[in-house]
Amino acid sequence: MRNLSLLTDLYELTMIYGYHKYGMADRTAVFDLFFRGTDELSYAVVAGLEQAIDYVKNIRFEEEDIAYLRSLNLFDESFLDKLKSFRFSGDIYAMPEGSIVYPYEPLLTVKAPIFEAQLMETTLLTLINHQTLIATKASKIVGETTAGVMEFGLRRAQGPDAGIYGARAAMIVGCIGTSNVLAGKMFDVPVSGTHAHSWVMSFPSELDAFRAYAKLFPDSCLLLVDTYDVLKSGLPNAIKVFNELKAAGHKPLGIRIDSGDLAYLTKEARRILDEAGFTDAKICASGDIDEYVLQSLNAQGAQIDSYGIGTKLITSYSMPALGGVYKLAAIEDDQGVLQPKLKISNTMEKITNPGLKKVVRFYDNVTGKAIADLIMLRDEPNPDGEPYTIFDPVETWKQKTVVDYHVRELMVPIFEKGELVYDLPTLPQIKAHYQASIDKMWEQYRRITKPHIYKVDLSQKLYDLKVKLLNQEK
Repeated sequence: MRNLSLLTDLYELTMIYGYHKYGMADRTAVFDLFFRGTDELSYAVVAGLEQAIDYVKNIRFEEEDIAYLRSLNLFDESFLDKLKSFRFSGDIYAMPEGSIVYPYEPLLTVKAPIFEAQLMETTLLTLINHQTLIATKASKIVGETTAGVMEFGLRRAQGPDAGIYGARAAMIVGCIGTSNVLAGKMFDVPVSGTHAHSWVMSFPSELDAFRAYAKLFPDSCLLLVDTYDVLKSGLPNAIKVFNELKAAGHKPLGIRIDSGDLAYLTKEARRILDEAGFTDAKICASGDIDEYVLQSLNAQGAQIDSYGIGTKLITSYSMPALGGVYKLAAIEDDQGVLQPKLKISNTMEKITNPGLKKVVRFYDNVTGKAIADLIMLRDEPNPDGEPYTIFDPVETWKQKTVVDYHVRELMVPIFEKGELVYDLPTLPQIKAHYQASIDKMWEQYRRITKPHIYKVDLSQKLYDLKVKLLNQEK
């Protein structure tokens, strides 16, 4: 693991320097990491926790780090000495990777001396914001097709780390492979790919290029047929090569189309391949595809067995940032008592929720589907199956009484007193958790156009605390 101790905004260091100088460094504080909703971001898929755990475990300020900070002429030696011995000593609770999370719910909470908790803000945000963003985008893409989706985005990613960990996030939500060989090695996931247009253009003819490729990979031959003309050239030449492979005892894999009218071309290609006797040949489509293109292709009856999706997935093209935030929710006072805090705003949705909290999810006992989530203070008892009335925390007259349900707490302990207490799941286990979570989500909350807004409410006790603090600030 790389040393990411200096991967932070300068103001984190200036703040913890201030806490140190004013005798506040050891005061316990609570910070919540969450995101705010948008029209496009009605839910998210938690990802990046494993990398966040690695970061927390390995925060170390080496001599070269201290020397650099000293060169800034901002900090005194007592502060630099404190950084030399920095080790995380607090508690972290989080939703496991693959969990479905909704706006304003804490997906990770840090309870630790403010010197430690404040320092980690930027790094936790960058690690979790990015993978959660890509996992969410990939979830929407995968959810719009029954065909396999391969992640093909490395060349368009915003740098190597974005390509590597974006591929990991995509695999969590059901992508069947990646073109990224390093990601394949690091995460033990399938890698896939065939050839580019340059291969075809490097030979005297398209047919020569196809024959050369088939000779190299006779049992996994998938040919890119749109370099010149899909129906007049590429497909006829591919079928010639497929017949030659078949005669030699091999079974061709199929074709890939990277441009043009994918609905029309794939329907024609399917017909021609079937008439030629290659009913098992697969048709792969690639290009600038996202969930909206998939929706249109489905409506037009496109004949596509798998997709290679790059730019629109790996960059979350239509929504380039998750917008996750990390906000103070409580801090010890001079008497050592943890005092709830909230951030005030003229916009109700931007007022934070105070205190050390948890999130519970209501499930219908008949369907097994999720009904609503409730943000509660951590010391409150969970709803126990008795009729429970929830209400919108902004439009409080909107109420619903939940009956015949069971609940599950969504956040689990990750660190306790600085020690890792969480067993890291494997990537297949994370994928299984995601699939179980998304299967419990009603379709109206998942749709990509004007989704129904899932209920995320506050417990009465938390709501009352929030109102009390708001009134005190007037």
